[in-house]
Amino acid sequence: MNFRLPVVVKNLLIINGIFFLATVMPGYFMEDKFSLFFPESKQFYPHQFITHMFMHGGFEHILGNMFGLFFLGPMLEYRMGAKRFLTYYIITGLGAAALHLGVAYLQFNSVASSVDSATFDLIYNEGYEVLKQGKNYSDPILGKLNGILNAPTVGASGAVFGILLAFGMLFPNVELMMLFFPIPIKAKYFVLGYGVLELFLGLRNNPGDNVAHFAHLGGMLFGFFLIRHWRKKGFI
Repeated sequence: MNFRLPVVVKNLLIINGIFFLATVMPGYFMEDKFSLFFPESKQFYPHQFITHMFMHGGFEHILGNMFGLFFLGPMLEYRMGAKRFLTYYIITGLGAAALHLGVAYLQFNSVASSVDSATFDLIYNEGYEVLKQGKNYSDPILGKLNGILNAPTVGASGAVFGILLAFGMLFPNVELMMLFFPIPIKAKYFVLGYGVLELFLGLRNNPGDNVAHFAHLGGMLFGFFLIRHWRKKGFI
């Protein structure tokens, strides 16, 4: 029996691969224009809400996301249909960005109020270049403000977490086995456990953690309501 990837999963894998190759090629500065920046940032453009979903921060990052898309995506696409699966993928990716930026806005308003306008202008105009050099301001308040304002968000993780959520809802009793946890566990319990872990890590707010945990939760949250809505309508 030959296994064939459905059309949307296959093309998403290809597009992500093309973006990643273009990112690592010398002379191509994809991050500046296609990553998602905070809307108050000098680097922000509206198209980044879509393009950031195809950007990744390294080989391990894209490998993990594409692994999830490759193994879980086909069953969902066959169940939903190509158009509905693509709609789901985009909406959960946008939902992930929305929750991530919503939390960032709360942090931004809290931190920005504690600096004067001259300092804010300095971070606004020069902070991104500081981050590009692998540095940040030593003052914890300025460093946090610069991270919110100028650190890019990249990756398909929000949409992939949406896929994970959908898999747990539509195929709850299918057993999953992860490489780092070689014990079979039903999808519904795996998704619940992963969601609780992401919430814990997001609320912990570890300054050294560069993972957008609330983006992951946003993908799952929007996916949950979308799946419930489609079920009520009899679409899936």
